[in-house]
Amino acid sequence: MSPLEVLALLGAVALVVGRWLPPVARPGVTIAAGAVLVLSAIVLSGVGIRWQMLPVLAGAAVTLPFALSPLLRRRTGKPMWRARWWLALPGSVACVGLIAMGPVAAWAFPVPVFPEPSGRFAVGTRVVQWTDPRRPETFTADPHDRRTVVVQLWYPARKSPAGTRRAQYLGRTEHEARTVSDALAGQVGLPGFLVDGVARAHTRAVLNAPVADRGGRFPVVLFSPGSGGVRTQNTAWAEELASHGYLVAALDHPYDSAVVVLTDGRTLHTRTASTGDRDRDAVLSTGWTAVRAADLSFVLTQLDRLGRGGTAGPLTGRLDTGRVAVTGHSMGGAAALRAARQDHRFDAVVDLDGYPHGPTSPSLHQPALALTQAVTPGTDPRYIPRLTMALEHNTVTSYRLTIPGAAHLTFMDGPLYLPPVPSLVGSLGRTESPHVVAATTLAFLDTTLRHQPGDLAGVLAGVLAGYGDLSVHHPGDSR
Repeated sequence: MSPLEVLALLGAVALVVGRWLPPVARPGVTIAAGAVLVLSAIVLSGVGIRWQMLPVLAGAAVTLPFALSPLLRRRTGKPMWRARWWLALPGSVACVGLIAMGPVAAWAFPVPVFPEPSGRFAVGTRVVQWTDPRRPETFTADPHDRRTVVVQLWYPARKSPAGTRRAQYLGRTEHEARTVSDALAGQVGLPGFLVDGVARAHTRAVLNAPVADRGGRFPVVLFSPGSGGVRTQNTAWAEELASHGYLVAALDHPYDSAVVVLTDGRTLHTRTASTGDRDRDAVLSTGWTAVRAADLSFVLTQLDRLGRGGTAGPLTGRLDTGRVAVTGHSMGGAAALRAARQDHRFDAVVDLDGYPHGPTSPSLHQPALALTQAVTPGTDPRYIPRLTMALEHNTVTSYRLTIPGAAHLTFMDGPLYLPPVPSLVGSLGRTESPHVVAATTLAFLDTTLRHQPGDLAGVLAGVLAGYGDLSVHHPGDSR
């Protein structure tokens, strides 16, 4: 809760408690509490009252007439009447219960607070939009429509002055953030107001911050979100990587992401949906994954041009596209695996709890890391065998790390703003969830892309094993 919301909450509680104070203290507490409450409510009305505050204000509104009535009667000299304690007590308890619903709701659906990145670099972010003239848009009937992707970049930046406004979460503007927030809520059948705090959030990055003037050329990490997901869904993870010297490029996939806002103002909503038939959905997912994989390769081509100076911009010449990882969450993880099979410019793969849709051939030739929740044959009999097959059909060592206490949404920003229900976001907590996912990813990327000295496989296995149940898949394990 914000300081203003806390003040309003304290004022409301003090109004109720004032009824039970000694007579000498009662007037002062009631007047002070009422003043704090009214002033806080007025200011909150100006900046926008969150729905979580409505129970607080409702409880205070019920209490206020009963709290002020004795004071007014005393000033006018009218005979005072006070309800018997056994009548007043249930009312006070009911009002306290109503008021308490406010902080409980704010705890369950907070404005997300992003963790401070731990690396030596500050973090900047910018959004670009690229159109592939060679690929028609298969989700529309217009034969002249070409595939367009929106990409958000996080990169090492110069430290900004204190007080610099941080980047809006979910969009370049608050309007775009609310559009995206409403679309994401609609996808899972929630009313948009429940997660209105997400659109209010600001991240740790600074929009269009100057690029760091040290650190050489940055290794590149591409990211594809989950089904219906958006480019910003792993912002905490991306900011952590960027603070350690990586350039992270996350994609919106038009007509697959819940909503994509283009630079010309057009809003493209998803056209992908599950049918409920597992076999039919598998066929559809294979096609959608192929489109995503092509998007990833196209973005790498654009980043390569930028890194080589073929495109002007603040990142020109600062990208090392000879060291590139492709990553993704859920369906994005499947797209990352497929992109790596088809495009050998990718040097490493990270799959964040993604089921490998589509073919598992040709073999992977890049080291791969799959981070998963605990999946059993009872919960999904296909998942682990399919993922194991994908990792074993690899010409280099790959890894699968099962993280205890993780759920599917642990691997994105969800734990920062969704109710802490273990089946939904896992049991690692709002602080530990982003830390574990980023730390394991960084260990893998530092080892595979930065080629730290020593027994790479042994070093990496030693680090990863500290976070969960590690399976190491060596070349030829499937034979």
